[in-house]
Amino acid sequence: MIAIYTITSGLHDEQSVAKISDEFLHGIFPDGGFDFRGSDFQDFGSHTLDLIYVRTGGAEGIFKSLLPEMLARGTERYYLLTSGKSNSLAASLEILSYLKQQGLQGEVLHGSAAYLKERVKLLEKVADARRKLRGARIGVVGQPSDWLIASHADSVKVTDRLGARLVEVPMEELLQEIAKAPKDAAPAEDMAPQVREAFPGATQIYHALQRIVERHGLSAFTLRCFDLLTAVGNTGCLALASFNADGIPAACEGDVPALLSMMIAQALTGKTGFQANPSRIDVETGEMLFAHCTVPFNLVTKWNYDTHFESGIGVGIHGELLQGPVTVFKVSGDLERHFVAEGQLIYNQYEDNLCRTQVMLQLSPADARYFLTRPIGNHHIILPGHHKAVLEALL
Repeated sequence: MIAIYTITSGLHDEQSVAKISDEFLHGIFPDGGFDFRGSDFQDFGSHTLDLIYVRTGGAEGIFKSLLPEMLARGTERYYLLTSGKSNSLAASLEILSYLKQQGLQGEVLHGSAAYLKERVKLLEKVADARRKLRGARIGVVGQPSDWLIASHADSVKVTDRLGARLVEVPMEELLQEIAKAPKDAAPAEDMAPQVREAFPGATQIYHALQRIVERHGLSAFTLRCFDLLTAVGNTGCLALASFNADGIPAACEGDVPALLSMMIAQALTGKTGFQANPSRIDVETGEMLFAHCTVPFNLVTKWNYDTHFESGIGVGIHGELLQGPVTVFKVSGDLERHFVAEGQLIYNQYEDNLCRTQVMLQLSPADARYFLTRPIGNHHIILPGHHKAVLEALL
């Protein structure tokens, strides 16, 4: 829900200001869809998106007097809506400058009704995503894989910037749960004998992770999955594909920045995305091949079970994603850097010398060059659709 609060100088005629306000708000919200709170700020901060409508000039002092109360409620960002009439824009600029001097964040919302309608819609989506992320408990089952030397996370900054908390879960705890977990039979479909034999063990890992998620109250988790190859002779690919499809972001190899990217993506778009690493890059054309051995079941048009590529054991997922627009996304472990690029998924392929799900993307040559000059680790998240604007707005 969007709530609109107002600040108005007493020097202006209320009747004429009210008329301007009605026309202005009706242009942005022709069908309503907002809660008009007026000048009563007692519940400010309790809605998905709170807008402060600066109706007139001379309202700067009123805002300054209200700010301590809003700060006490933990308000992080201030959106100042202005019609541009009655000197409202001038007052909004002064207020925003004051906020910046206090080290606070804000934005003046000003422009055509069509622009404001779209901007407010986007900000509402971002605010809703921030609420979903706040308070999340992020499981790190085992530590990041040894080769992920640049893919660790800053737990303090994760809490400060997302309001989420990292929760360490020892690998031994998972292994104990696997030993107790039930096994499901392989589905009635054509499978290589090796994959069919491994399938019940792969479902044990899934059931064990369910217990871990429930016990620790996890909203998402990343798994040091390669340890399972030697510990139980199986893989976590099936489990991760299932959790992601069920709406619980689950990343491979203990990669926390990849998991944070998946969580942000899900909060904004409802999909966790496909965690994959580049296998080939043509910087001249922008074509890039991405691959990984698991993919969320709800992202693929069809799939079949295969072995895990590097080890040749367990259960991997060979899925095919829908061709069309995609977004490639990644945040750093301290959330200070991010990469977002829009492109096209031009085809799926399969080569037996790569991870099992393989997609060819068309990005711009400049975006492809990023991977060879300033990448944020190797894993990146591929989302169906174009989402750059909303991702940039959140970050």
